[in-house]
Amino acid sequence: MGYHTFKYKGEFSLELGGSLSELEVAYHTWGKLNQEKNNVVWVCHALTANSDAKDWWPGMIGDACIFDPAQYFIICANIPGSCYGTTGPLSVNPETGKPYYRSFPDLTFRDVVNSHDLLRKHLGIKKIHTVIGGSIGGQQALEYSIMFPELIEHLIFVASSVAYAPWGIAFSESQRLAIEADQSFYEDKPGGGNRGMRAARSIALLSYRNDTIYNKTQAEESPEVTKNFRASSYQDYQGDKLVKRFNAYSYYTLLNLSDTHNVGRNRGSKEKALKRIKANVLAIGISSDLLFPVYEQKFLAEHVENAHYVEIDSLYGHDGFLIETEKLTQIIQTFYKKVKE
Repeated sequence: MGYHTFKYKGEFSLELGGSLSELEVAYHTWGKLNQEKNNVVWVCHALTANSDAKDWWPGMIGDACIFDPAQYFIICANIPGSCYGTTGPLSVNPETGKPYYRSFPDLTFRDVVNSHDLLRKHLGIKKIHTVIGGSIGGQQALEYSIMFPELIEHLIFVASSVAYAPWGIAFSESQRLAIEADQSFYEDKPGGGNRGMRAARSIALLSYRNDTIYNKTQAEESPEVTKNFRASSYQDYQGDKLVKRFNAYSYYTLLNLSDTHNVGRNRGSKEKALKRIKANVLAIGISSDLLFPVYEQKFLAEHVENAHYVEIDSLYGHDGFLIETEKLTQIIQTFYKKVKE
């Protein structure tokens, strides 16, 4: 249980070309692998999260939660390109002896899955009871289910998509433009691009929530206010908060990673790719999600044989998948019961 790292000692080839001569994967585990080795829950994290899923998804993992360590062996691995222990832009490039920074290679979710599957083999896991993820974690979980269909028994796909839509890519590009406007990003140094990332985070927040929740939570108490608005302070605070825990080079890398997501690439079509899935699928949409509208999750449910679609009515937009844990728990419990029937 707790935090671990796995070091792969071979050359790790990448889908878009190139390779990593060294690969390290940071991960957390909770619970124990049972004797039948059929109680594994693989949690895939969102854009700037880390492998400590119990921390960022309270109410979902822990004692008496839907994923209870007393019942399941739960794993969450940090994705390549991030900055929480897995090889990324701030890691030292063995070829140069210096951090990669902007020279870190482009990644796809198939690279992410392959890197985590090396960890899976290292741990001796031969079956995954459930792979679950929200947002880009859902994109990773979906790819895992397509690439290794015999391995995955249940796929829980929350507020995500089978291919990143132009709408989502537009948000990504707006964030990249913000980072690129910060000249310190090109200096390849610690803290480079931080001002740009701060602005990028402000852009991202608009896609994670929506007008309804902002108008409710950031409204002014007095009509006399003409500056220092609550909404402005909130954007500033969230930008500063990310700068303290992340870096612009990883952020930029992960934006590019997310944009590559398309299960139909080199597989004929999205529909043909989805036919490869053998898992029982639960697709969950958030009614007010602007970034991944509910038709994205419905598309998956419509093109996989053993799929169920459920929608959560929430004011919180895309962030609802992190907040509405009681509703998620009820939906997942019902899903497991239906599958057993």
